[in-house]
Amino acid sequence: MDCQTRSKVGKKTAPANSWVAVPARYVGWPNRVKGMHPIVKLLSQRIALGLLLILATSALIFAGTQILPGDVAQSILGQSATPEALANLREELGLNEPALTRYFDWLLGALHGDLGTALTNGKDIASSMTGRLGNTLFLAFWAAIIAVPLALVLGLVAARYAGRWPDKLISGVTLATISLPEFVVGYIVMYIFAVNYRLFPSTSVIYDSMTLWEKLNAIALPVIVLVLVVLAHMMRMTRAAILNVMQSPYVETAELKGLRPATIISRHAFPNAIAPVVNVVMLNLAYLVVGVVVVEVVFVYPGIGQYLVDHVSKRDVPVVQACGLVFAAVYIGLNILADVISILTNPRLRHPK
Repeated sequence: MDCQTRSKVGKKTAPANSWVAVPARYVGWPNRVKGMHPIVKLLSQRIALGLLLILATSALIFAGTQILPGDVAQSILGQSATPEALANLREELGLNEPALTRYFDWLLGALHGDLGTALTNGKDIASSMTGRLGNTLFLAFWAAIIAVPLALVLGLVAARYAGRWPDKLISGVTLATISLPEFVVGYIVMYIFAVNYRLFPSTSVIYDSMTLWEKLNAIALPVIVLVLVVLAHMMRMTRAAILNVMQSPYVETAELKGLRPATIISRHAFPNAIAPVVNVVMLNLAYLVVGVVVVEVVFVYPGIGQYLVDHVSKRDVPVVQACGLVFAAVYIGLNILADVISILTNPRLRHPK
């Protein structure tokens, strides 16, 4: 057998586990890819599901506005409009096109930043919503600045004194505030701080020319209402997450070492309970942006919620569709962000075995 034949036979009969020289830069590469795989996979799934949910929500918003009773052209021109005028307006608004065609035209326009034109005043909806959305985010920002740290502190205190009077007092007060509807809390706060003591104005009207202190003074009452509404949920979730972690073996070990309860909670329990706390915080932040409609109407605040209510009464369908799409995108986007933060803060996913 010549050398060439022996070489071929050697290739066929070589054992599967024979040693093969691998460049140094590839050593450990499969392990690194495997270590990052769970996070990448979960993040991709969460983001893809969020985008699909936004798409499904946009379809529901469009369908919901289309099945409303009545005629949009008739509501704009009034009962005395002639059939020719109604037909011309329907043609101008594109109401004669199939519903599926109108949906995709609206969705593609929204993806490019074109939310349409308001039927009542002919103004561009995106331009009109920009300032209103900024006002809503301004209100939600200051409510979150107060509510989130206060909820975490109260949750830590309630967990530290679980079953004792501080825990019962905090839980009772927060549950009482969350049990009342927003408009009831708003009128109670307005009666106490605006009518009786005259500390803050009863209506929260802000302008671009106002200073920061004047704006904060104007939004004080709606901020108080929003803080009272979202505080209980975040506080109780923080308390429950910490008490759940307190049953872990490593916490019991820390207790056997003689560490103080406050040290155990701050250094061991709270860092490991951060994932569910982040989830509930992000959900309540989403509520602060999306659920402010009632609060804005009570205090006549010039936000996107008041903008939506004003145009609902006028049957301005494009404005209702645009506001609904923005609310859905903000809520779903913050939920996606909560999922991403929870995944990244999970040590089992960051350090897989």
